[in-house]
Amino acid sequence: MKHLPLILMLCLAPVGTALADGGHHHQSAAPQASVALSNEVKTNVSITGNTLTITYGPLDLPTGHDGELAASIPKHIFQLPQDRFLVGYKSAVFTKDGTPLPRQYLHHILLINLDKEGVSCPGEPLFFAGAGLEMNETKFPSGYGVKLGKDQKLMTIVAFYHGAPPTKDVMATFTMELAPKGTPMQELDVYQVGVNVVCYSKFDNRRQDESDEGIEIQPGVQVDKAPLKFRMDGCVKFAYPHAHDQALLIALENKTRQQTLLRTVPEVDSDGTFRSFQPHQVYQNEQGFEVNTQDDYELVMVHHRPLQAPLLHHGMGNYLLYMTAGKCPSTQAALNH
Repeated sequence: MKHLPLILMLCLAPVGTALADGGHHHQSAAPQASVALSNEVKTNVSITGNTLTITYGPLDLPTGHDGELAASIPKHIFQLPQDRFLVGYKSAVFTKDGTPLPRQYLHHILLINLDKEGVSCPGEPLFFAGAGLEMNETKFPSGYGVKLGKDQKLMTIVAFYHGAPPTKDVMATFTMELAPKGTPMQELDVYQVGVNVVCYSKFDNRRQDESDEGIEIQPGVQVDKAPLKFRMDGCVKFAYPHAHDQALLIALENKTRQQTLLRTVPEVDSDGTFRSFQPHQVYQNEQGFEVNTQDDYELVMVHHRPLQAPLLHHGMGNYLLYMTAGKCPSTQAALNH
């Protein structure tokens, strides 16, 4: 892996034993362990059975963002005591007393495997899961999962929206469902694509109207597109979408074959405030669809900003594609599976 400045910065963080953050209180690496962290870190990782829960906070909003990954609290590194497969995840944002908060309070949660290089972003560590304000509950098709190796350094980052109104004791959780130990699993690769630049090493190539917040959305209808070439042949089983307020559509298209592979429409309020991606808008299919290194692809996102809206919005259109390597099985083979 190329030692990009970002990766060097990440790897400078101390790493402790399994399910522990370096430099703070360590606990046993038992399968059902919980990490008690100091108040400065404000991140807790616990495993109970087949559920791993990461808890962030409490902290008071608004809060600033630190570094290229816009962390609201210190980045946290942890490890698993055994090889496990991630098969689903979900997120939430709320106050310490359990009161739910608007999803727009959460800017993003990132889960990064520092010991595995990402396929979509050469030389960078693998971004294998995450969430923004969409907060969709993710569950891969049965028998498929993302492998998380024993003692691999896994890093989690949370960023709360810096424009949120003053709010006391804000917390968030990221809950990961793990396959029961010993379950036969087929490994999924994770491939990130976006209309906006998604690779940290490519940030210098962003458009003039693009920043860490996304692409500037002007009043009226705006269509943004970006060409894409895949770096692996794969069969996409699950696609996790991400968009911001004012989004009307994100899509992935095969331009060579003139096929729309993904077309994802969010539910929004009348003023364009994002509500959610309804379950039928989130692609999940054991048969899957194919992508390859030969064809030309394009990402598309459509926004509508009301003409009277005074505030400048920034848009994103991203997918995390969970895929197996190679071609999709034939229909008959899938039926026999």
